[in-house]
Formats: sequence, C-alpha cells, structure tokens
Amino acid sequence: MRSFIAILVTVFTVQCFASNWEESSEINELFKSSGVTGTFVLYDASSGNFIGHNQERSKVRFVPASTFKIPNSMIGLSAGAVKSVDDVLPYGGQDQPFDAWEKDMGLREAITLSNVPIYQELARRIGLERMQEYVSKLGFGNEDIGTSVDTFWLEGPLKISAEEQAVFLAKLAQDQLPISNDIQNNVREIVLQEKRQDWQLYGKTGWENVPGPGVGWWVGWVTKNNHVYSFALNIDIKQPSDAKKRLELGKASLKTLGIL
Repeated sequence: MRSFIAILVTVFTVQCFASNWEESSEINELFKSSGVTGTFVLYDASSGNFIGHNQERSKVRFVPASTFKIPNSMIGLSAGAVKSVDDVLPYGGQDQPFDAWEKDMGLREAITLSNVPIYQELARRIGLERMQEYVSKLGFGNEDIGTSVDTFWLEGPLKISAEEQAVFLAKLAQDQLPISNDIQNNVREIVLQEKRQDWQLYGKTGWENVPGPGVGWWVGWVTKNNHVYSFALNIDIKQPSDAKKRLELGKASLKTLGIL
C-alpha cells in the first residue's frame, strides 16, 4: 500500500511539474539557426511556469563554472571571508589565461571580469567545511562540493540544471534565500548588467574549461514592473567563437518572449 501511494505521489508530481513547461517554437528556431546545441529556460516567479527550448536538457545538470560566482559571493560575505564586495583579494601572482585576471581586486570587479583566481582565493578563505554548509543551506544543484574547495564548481562534482539555476536566481531576486537581505542586495548590485526605464537585467556568464570546449552558461533575471523573470541558458561550446552566442541567444530569447 505504501509503495502504491509513493508511486501515485511520484506520478502526480512529475505530471504537475511537466504541465508547467511550455516549449517555445520561436526560441527553438533561434537555437536551430544559431547552429548550437543547448537549452533556454525562462521562469515566471509569480506563476511558477517555465517556457523555453529543450525541456529535456533543461533538467540535465552540468558544472556551474563561473555562474557559481553568484553563490560564492554570498557565501564569502556571509562567512566573513571578505568584509564587502570591494574588499581586495590577491590573484596569486601566477600566469593566467587572460591578462585582465592578473591583478588583485574585489568581488565587484572580479565578477564582471569573471576572474577565476580571485574567486578561488575567496573559496580557500571560506574553507571546505563552511562552503559545504552554505552550499547545502542554499540548496544549490546537487549540493556536492567534494574535497577540493577551489575547483569543485569548475571541474565538479558540483552540478546544477538550467531549471534549478532559474529557480535559485528567482529566490535571490526576491530576497528569499537563507542569507541576510543586505548580502543578497549587495550581490544583486554587482551582477546588474543593464538598466532601462521599465526593466533591469541581471546576469552572469560561465564557461566550463575556458578557453577550450565545454558547456557555456548565461543565467540571471529581469525585473519588470515589479515582476521577476529568471532565466538560464546553457550551450555546448565547441570553439571559442561559440562563446558569444550565450548572450546573443539569451537576449534574443528574452526579446522574443517580450521580457526585454
């Protein structure tokens, strides 16, 4: 009897979850014409509905890469690893793939430049035990950070799906994470990308195995007329020129849906 009830609950949950997804033929066409494989998810925080492209892939977990800089910033501030988003961290003095990374800087600048060594230093200051505590507290993806405190979001075992990214960011946009509102506000401020009269766009890119082949991300949210629309895109990057398609496809999808 218990097994039967469990099966019914599972089926009901899956059916309900499936019913709140709408496949967009317009976004499907955008991806087709771009020549890349990936997914795009828009999450309406008020209704709980999803619309986008490739629902099957939207549920697949990948390493978050530099999109983890968003929770990493909140964790670092909460744990006291830095006092503010402008507290300067050392990059370590080693050669980096990009010249812009070879500089000491605070989180405000580092998240804009997606500076990996700065955020690795932040993670080391947080420490493995506290990092695991906060990743679990935030419910981020599979919540598995393994044993390497400064590589788990770049190489695994931490993974998250596009749908999970969108739901997580909707909570951040609305002060609904188990982190102080001041810290959530500070992190929202440093990922603000564009501001218009009737909407604000927040976002963060990511690229597994940069600058080589891997999964590329663009995640974030739009606040429009006191309404929150969070989104997550990931694509397979096969060559460096594919990287620019993250924002191109993401913004085109948002415009197609009338969000921007």
